[in-house]
Amino acid sequence: CCVLFDFVSDPLSDLKWKEVKRAALSEMVEYITHNRNVITEPIYPEVVHMFAVNMFRTLPPSSNPTGAEFDPEEDEPTLEAAWPHLQLVYEFFLRFLESPDFQPNIAKKYIDQKFVLQLLELFDSEDPRERDFLKTTLHRIYGKFLGLRAYIRKQINNIFYRFIYETEHHNGIAELLEILGSIINGFALPLKEEHKIFLLKVLLPLHKVKSLSVYHPQLAYCVVQFLEKDSTLTEPVVMALLKYWPKTHSPKEVMFLNELEEILDVIEPSEFVKVMEPLFRQLAKCVSSPHFQVAERALYYWNNEYIMSLISDNAAKILPIMFPSLYRNSKTHWNKTIHGLIYNALKLFMEMNQKLFDDCTQQFKAEKLNEQGFLQVVVQITHLF
Repeated sequence: CCVLFDFVSDPLSDLKWKEVKRAALSEMVEYITHNRNVITEPIYPEVVHMFAVNMFRTLPPSSNPTGAEFDPEEDEPTLEAAWPHLQLVYEFFLRFLESPDFQPNIAKKYIDQKFVLQLLELFDSEDPRERDFLKTTLHRIYGKFLGLRAYIRKQINNIFYRFIYETEHHNGIAELLEILGSIINGFALPLKEEHKIFLLKVLLPLHKVKSLSVYHPQLAYCVVQFLEKDSTLTEPVVMALLKYWPKTHSPKEVMFLNELEEILDVIEPSEFVKVMEPLFRQLAKCVSSPHFQVAERALYYWNNEYIMSLISDNAAKILPIMFPSLYRNSKTHWNKTIHGLIYNALKLFMEMNQKLFDDCTQQFKAEKLNEQGFLQVVVQITHLF
């Protein structure tokens, strides 16, 4: 099983021996799955060696080297030609790690930092099937080898740093974030300073990379996990999202609005007060967006009961920020669906606090009159010249 075959330049070569190896690997998977007490001490170095020989290889050059955004709907991933063998090696190694007979104390001599580093390098594989196996394998290693945990987190950090600040291209960011989602979930309280720094210096800057759509659901999950662990992180997280808010990319804006709603779903009222003004200034811009999906996504916040309760408790601050955008767009937005959503938002504000709503209406009309008066003066001055 340690003999490597050529599946790329000559796929039809050694067909008989390729099948012999595939059958042997398949038999080993069956054997380790259905038998107990078969993992003896001499087996450990052999299994790790067999895995290393088959898996640790130089990945082919990227088929998308410029780092243009990968679209799962449109773009075909490059699949690994040797997958019939690789899949069975991964399956065997996973059954080995998951076996009740597996002893981390013996295995740690062979599954060490060098092994982990080489495993992490494979996450840049273009084959999603391989990345899925890698994700499960690394997660099992993280769970069983306490001594490797800090090292694994540090090396994942390094991959993210290179991705954000150097290459902006890596195929395995979504899978690595998925592993981190589970790791963050298990963090003990109070959170260590290094974990908070990871959130602020690594996870949040991942929002500014142009290929965000490929890994955004996993990233948002990690961020929300942190806020559920420690609500005092809410303000720096929301302020960072507002800082990285897309200026011209409407699909990315919709992603940010999705994530912001997930954050608001778990926000503490005391933390909401700290961020509500800049947050609703951004929402007011989104409501005014000529992009239908952006305006629609922002207005759906008014269908969220918890967000409405937060708004209701702070209406005196929020309504004056939102009213001009809502009122103006109720008259001018090109899309009829948006009109309906705006009327719904205005109606909810009116029911919340009729007097405040009337005050905002008067204030808005007075400002409009002042604006018109100012424009007339400008026109008159222009005519004089």
